[in-house]
Amino acid sequence: MADRRKGRAGHAPTEPTARSSTGTLDASPSPEKARTRTPAVEPAPESASGGDSTDVGCFSSRFAGPAESPGLLLWQATNAWQRKVRAALEPVGVTHVQFVLLASIGWMEHAGGAPTQAALARHARTDAMMTSQVLRALETRGLVTRTPAPHDARVRLLALTDAGRTLVARALPRVEAADVAFFAAAGAELGETVALLRRLAGGDG
Repeated sequence: MADRRKGRAGHAPTEPTARSSTGTLDASPSPEKARTRTPAVEPAPESASGGDSTDVGCFSSRFAGPAESPGLLLWQATNAWQRKVRAALEPVGVTHVQFVLLASIGWMEHAGGAPTQAALARHARTDAMMTSQVLRALETRGLVTRTPAPHDARVRLLALTDAGRTLVARALPRVEAADVAFFAAAGAELGETVALLRRLAGGDG
């Protein structure tokens, strides 16, 4: 008697189809259904203090409240400091970023000669495009010069003009006085505060 396990035309027998408890055939899940399975839910992050996250209602936070968020506190402190510096610079007639770039050029000239525009942006941690726009405005005012480098005409070497040096000499004491007043809250920890700011800035400046 022929082996009934063999399929037609000598083909291997097919696997038996599974039946459900009701006796009906169970079809394999479609690829669409397989792809739409609910993903596993990741656990909420713990709070900064090591406990559970705080449920605010519409979102959950790892911090117990705004006063514990270092990012928000840095944002608030930065805005408070910038308000003081803007007020100090208003009588001089330059914006905060203009002063930073002018003073940085002065520091870099003193340390190693005329800086390039790219080196200035790295030093000040400013966006390259924004740095170029501000420098053009300062050049128009006669506060800086931008001359092509001898080795590459595409590279601009920066220098303060006499008017630029005079302006920085007027502005710097005002800005440093604003800094002293603002960071007085650090008290005896000012040295540690400066070291922390240096680390957060990503270098030694």
